[in-house]
Amino acid sequence: MRRLLLATLLFALGAAAPATAQLPIFDAHVHYSRPDWDVYSADRALAILRAAGVRRAIVSSTPDDGTLKLYEKAPKTIVPFLRPYRTRDDMGSWHSDPGVQSYVEERLKRGIYRGIGEFHLSASDVDAPVVRRIAELAAARDLFLQAHVDDVTIEELLTRYPKVRFLWAHAGMSAGASTVARLLDRFPKLWVDLAFRTDVAPGGALDPDWRKVFLRYPDRFMVGTDTWVTSRWEVVRDYMRDVQVWLGQLPPDVAEQIAFKNGDRLFPAP
Repeated sequence: MRRLLLATLLFALGAAAPATAQLPIFDAHVHYSRPDWDVYSADRALAILRAAGVRRAIVSSTPDDGTLKLYEKAPKTIVPFLRPYRTRDDMGSWHSDPGVQSYVEERLKRGIYRGIGEFHLSASDVDAPVVRRIAELAAARDLFLQAHVDDVTIEELLTRYPKVRFLWAHAGMSAGASTVARLLDRFPKLWVDLAFRTDVAPGGALDPDWRKVFLRYPDRFMVGTDTWVTSRWEVVRDYMRDVQVWLGQLPPDVAEQIAFKNGDRLFPAP
């Protein structure tokens, strides 16, 4: 009877057997910024990602040198994005700073970047001069823009720059499943990373509303950890273990797309 009850509970949660849940991961949200360098060498940071099951990762850093440190060590693992922050002081003013524009234009000459971001922005600054220029560069070079913004701002960005593909960081951090679904319905050039969205599976059980969105748009989501402060490197493995739990509650083909296939399709390995 106890075994029957346990089996019924696992079925209700949609849980998969542990062996099928351990999927390779494409992490769509990693930073390796200046404070991290003295604590974790590039080799150590890459080892942490490997131990967490992360096969490939989008990395952006403040300053960009951190991304280059990892990319030079593992060009087949690291998908470099160019963050428009020379220091954290740029976070609130980058969109109107000609120096940031020059920084981005000069760095892009390396020819290695697959996107620009992660950046923060408010809806009132969507049409700022530096934002317009970066959107032009992204459209011309087929680069993603990774935006840490709310649902109002991502809608403004997608409307203002229809030629650009956007990766919406954290699914807007607080946007609900229905809001995300509405935006995916409307904008075919929108993709979503789920970094820090623990509400997707509170207590380990996949939320029914999020499940519906994943089943409807399995090709538009990726997972991520967001090592935005140095201490986050200490929990990458545990965080990804939790992600594996809720991925295991999805149909295998959907879980594989969100875990790694979407990232590999959008950012083919060199």
